[in-house]
Amino acid sequence: MLLFQGNSMQLARSSFGLFLRNFSASKTALPVLTLFTKDPCPLCDEAKEALKPYKHRFILQEVNITLPENSAWYERYKFDIPVFHLNGQFLMMHRVNTSKLEKQLLKLEEQSAGG
Repeated sequence: MLLFQGNSMQLARSSFGLFLRNFSASKTALPVLTLFTKDPCPLCDEAKEALKPYKHRFILQEVNITLPENSAWYERYKFDIPVFHLNGQFLMMHRVNTSKLEKQLLKLEEQSAGG
């Protein structure tokens, strides 16, 4: 029997949650939409609201560009957030372009269904 205390329990929970999310993603083959953001970012909050109708069609991954490990992204996007990448490829910046998002999601879904 394993016993967890304090931070160890939190770490175990977050690790297990990450495992489940990755396992689920691999089974459903959902694309990853990466949001490059910082706190605060009112435009990012607005963008996340605009994405809600599409949330079942991708996995949203947020990257806080102000964290030290994300300094390269900070240098690249410090004046342009929110910025979105879809499956690692630049998609859009500043505001959500729903027609562009829809077009790219459909393209990926067709590829996934055909392959």
